Amino acid sequence: MPNLQSPISNPTLSIVIVNYNTRQLLDDCLASIFAAQAPDGGLEVIVVDNASRDGSQAMVREKYPTVQLIASEVNRGFSAANNLGVGVANGRSILFLNSDTRVDANALAEPVKYLLDNPTVGALTVRLIYPTGERDPDNHRGFPTPWNAICHFSGLSKLFPANPRFNGYFQSYADMSQTHPVDVIAGSYMLMPMALCQELGGWDETYFFYGEDIDFCYRIRQAGYRIIYYPHVAVLHYKGASSGLRKESADIAKPPKETRVKVAKESVRAMKIFYRKFYRQQYPWVVTAVVLAGIQIRGWFRILKHQLT
Repeated sequence: MPNLQSPISNPTLSIVIVNYNTRQLLDDCLASIFAAQAPDGGLEVIVVDNASRDGSQAMVREKYPTVQLIASEVNRGFSAANNLGVGVANGRSILFLNSDTRVDANALAEPVKYLLDNPTVGALTVRLIYPTGERDPDNHRGFPTPWNAICHFSGLSKLFPANPRFNGYFQSYADMSQTHPVDVIAGSYMLMPMALCQELGGWDETYFFYGEDIDFCYRIRQAGYRIIYYPHVAVLHYKGASSGLRKESADIAKPPKETRVKVAKESVRAMKIFYRKFYRQQYPWVVTAVVLAGIQIRGWFRILKHQLT
């Protein structure tokens, strides 16, 4: 049983975890949080459950009585659920953390101290790693400008991985062992000042899941803040469980076809929302038409692939 802390009225850190049918992973995540070193001033944990049917809510109530549980009657999606958590959070800083993660012992206190010591930082992430030990590339990206997208989907980024001109999508040319700025981090572990989160109005609820973290990062950069990749602590990430693309049981090779098709459709919708919101006015209409058509065509191929397999 983890060492549960008593609730703190004005903690240094609020942790918001959105959960959807990941009971065992959520249990492991919460246990790792309470086993980790808390930042000076303490922390609070808020779980927003998106109408899970796997006993997640009962598990939280029984095993983690100090966790504030918000039990939604419907699946509101990632953005809206995070905003519910923000609405009750009291910390100076706020960490949005996926339920399919496990934090190391120093993965809370160290990043929070860095964030609070550097007021120009608007968001921060750490080294997310898969169970295989590989780094999660989605947690270190550039913005999906038309050029970056062309280089990524055409394969140019793989041909010239060390060239910033051609590898602006994942920016893998950077020294991943050093703290440095980056454009886009994932919502799997996104730490930011509470005041800035509230100033920006939280997450854009137009997105259901996918794309909302890119949107948030873009607005953070627009507000004049830096986004930092802090690789000195690690967080284990069981990729895909939150969206239904990964099952908790290891003997299930693939999720249902309907889930894969739904995720493919939602990712296409998210890319269209982001481009129209931020890039439509920056590029000629011909570029916009080509990009949107490319997004749709690629989406059709992904959906067809899932329907046929």
